[in-house]
Amino acid sequence: MEPNSLTWLGSPCGFHGPYIFYKAFRFDIEANPRILSLGDFFLVRCRPGEPLCIAELQLLWEERSRKQLLSSSKLYFLPEDTPQGRTVSHGEDEVLAVSEKVVVKLQDLVRWTVWDSSGWSRGLKAAPLKPSEVLQELEKNGQRDTPVLHRYRESTLNSGLNFKYVLKEKTQLDDDVDQKRVSVLSYPQYCRYRSLLARLKERPASLLASQVVLALGGVTSLTDHTHILYCRDTFEHPTLIDNDNVCDEFGECLKYYYCTEIPCHFLL
Repeated sequence: MEPNSLTWLGSPCGFHGPYIFYKAFRFDIEANPRILSLGDFFLVRCRPGEPLCIAELQLLWEERSRKQLLSSSKLYFLPEDTPQGRTVSHGEDEVLAVSEKVVVKLQDLVRWTVWDSSGWSRGLKAAPLKPSEVLQELEKNGQRDTPVLHRYRESTLNSGLNFKYVLKEKTQLDDDVDQKRVSVLSYPQYCRYRSLLARLKERPASLLASQVVLALGGVTSLTDHTHILYCRDTFEHPTLIDNDNVCDEFGECLKYYYCTEIPCHFLL
């Protein structure tokens, strides 16, 4: 990450005491601008030599009194990378979540992130929507800002926050069209998605429109680079507590968020 390239994207989405909450942040990697936002799933490595895992970005905030830019993420590991290992009860697309959220500074989160996802092959490949069908549908409704709306429909966020500006900025970067992506669903969501794929397998391609897919419990995607996994259990990570990048001392604001009526996305 290039020095001094970390900046918040968009206006704040909440305030509480010394905390200012945001939806996304921008930074540069080798002169290439990138954006991470709430609800994003991406690959991380907590320490050199440790296995890859998936991070779900759940909270972004600034601690004004100490001028710290912070993040809270949920981490998901493959069963074979947990203390108990993989057993016959684990599904091929299953991951396990670390029981506690991980709070790290933004610069450390960027440092953890693995941008080359070509080595990741786990998970069910999402069935992409037919771009021509989606374009016809949008043009029929007079919606011209198609790249932004594509990203908006592809997003699985259900936080109640308005992400249109963030998604527009991401679309303009256009840096991850062919990148592999990962998404972690709950077990019921995953089962509904598998059922949906079976129901639409022999159906006309015209049914692969976003309204149909979402109504039947699916995940909309415009490419076949998205890998779908699911989580139904947690575990205690044995070494995260000793990781120098973990900032538990800045996690007190999480108590406010988890004890207040807020959009359900933050409670996952």
